[in-house]
Amino acid sequence: MMPHLLTRSLDRSATLFVLVVAALGVVIPLSNLLLPSGSALQVPTYLVALFGKYACYAVLALSIDLIWGYCGILSLGHGAFFALGGYAMGMYLMRQIGSRGVYGNPILPDFMVFLNYPKLPWYWHGFDMFWFAALMVFLVPGLLAFCFGWLAFRSRVTGVYLSIITQAMTYALLLAFFRNDFGFGGNNGLTDFKDILGFNVQADGTRAALFSLSCLAVIVAFLICRAVVTSKLGKVLIAVRDAESRTRFLGYRVESYKLFVFTLSACMAGVAGALYVPQVGIINPSEFAPGNSIEAVIWVAVGGRGTLVGAALGAVVVNYAKTFFTSGPLAPYWLFMLGALFILVTLLLPRGIVGTFNSWWEPLKERRASANAESAAAEDGVSEPHMAE
Repeated sequence: MMPHLLTRSLDRSATLFVLVVAALGVVIPLSNLLLPSGSALQVPTYLVALFGKYACYAVLALSIDLIWGYCGILSLGHGAFFALGGYAMGMYLMRQIGSRGVYGNPILPDFMVFLNYPKLPWYWHGFDMFWFAALMVFLVPGLLAFCFGWLAFRSRVTGVYLSIITQAMTYALLLAFFRNDFGFGGNNGLTDFKDILGFNVQADGTRAALFSLSCLAVIVAFLICRAVVTSKLGKVLIAVRDAESRTRFLGYRVESYKLFVFTLSACMAGVAGALYVPQVGIINPSEFAPGNSIEAVIWVAVGGRGTLVGAALGAVVVNYAKTFFTSGPLAPYWLFMLGALFILVTLLLPRGIVGTFNSWWEPLKERRASANAESAAAEDGVSEPHMAE
C-alpha cells in the first residue's frame, strides 16, 4: 500500500528531483573518497560537510513548506524543533567522549565537571545509547509540537497571532538553554565531539557517510510530504489553508488535521537538526534564535511556497548566497541583503522561483499538447464538425 501511495504521488518533476538528490548523494562522496587530492573532479572534504549542511537545511525547508505552503500555518519558531533534534544528537555525541575529555571524567561531560555538577542529571541518562538518542530526536520535538499545537489550535489561534507565539516559544527556549544550570552547556553549548557509532566524526569517510545520509533524509522527507499533499488528507489541508471556517462548517475536525501535520513537520525538523550537528561540530543556544526561523521561512518563499521542490531549492540557493557573501567584504551587510531579497521576491516573484516557473511552463505545455493533438487529428483526416448553414 505504501509503495503504491509513494509511486502515485510522484510526477515527472518530483521523480527528477529524487533522482538528482540520490545521484548527488552517491557521486559527491565517491568523488571525495576515491579521486586523488588536487584532482579537478575531487570534491574537498570541507565542501562535503558544507553540502551536507545545505541538505539538512533543505529538510527543514520541506518541513516548513508542508505546514505553511499546504496548510497555511506560518511558524516563525520552527528553528526550535531543529535545535531540539540537534541537542538530542549532541547529548549522544557528548556521552561518547567518555574519559577523552579535557578533565578525563568517564561519565560527566567537561562543562559539567567545570560547573561542579555532583552527578549526571537524570535527563542525560540513556543518551549513551544511539537508539535512545534517535528516539529522542523524534520524540522531543514531536511532543513539544503536539502540546503547543493542541493548545493553540484548540483555542483557534491563527494567522499572525500564531506566528507571534511560535516566535515567543523559540525565544523562551533560547533564554532557557543559555542558563548554565539548565544542564546543556549554557552559552557554549555542546561541542568537541569525537565519535559517532564508533567512527571518528572528523574522518573523511564519516563526513561522506553523513552527507549521503543527509541526502537520503531529503528524499525521505520529500516523499513523505508528497504522499501527504497528494492524498485526500492533502486536499483537506489545502481547504483549511484557503477557507478554514468553511472547511470546519463542512464537518471536518480542522484542529486535528492541523495538529497532525504540525507534529509531523516538527519531527522532520528534528531529524534535520540531528544530522546537522555532527557535520557542523557544535550545537549551542544560538540555533534557537528567532532570526534563524525567519530565515528558514525566507528560503521557502524564495524557492516557492507550496511546491516542495522549491522549498528545498530555496534553502540551497539562499544558503549558498549566504556562504558566498559572508566570506568577503559584504559580510556585515548580509542581513540587509537577505531582507532585500525577501522584499524583491515578494514583489516580483510572489510565487517564488519554482512557482513562477510552473505558472509560465504549464500554459505553454497545455498549448503545445493542444497543438500536437490538432496536428495528429489533421493527419488522420479528422476535423472539427461544422454547423450546418
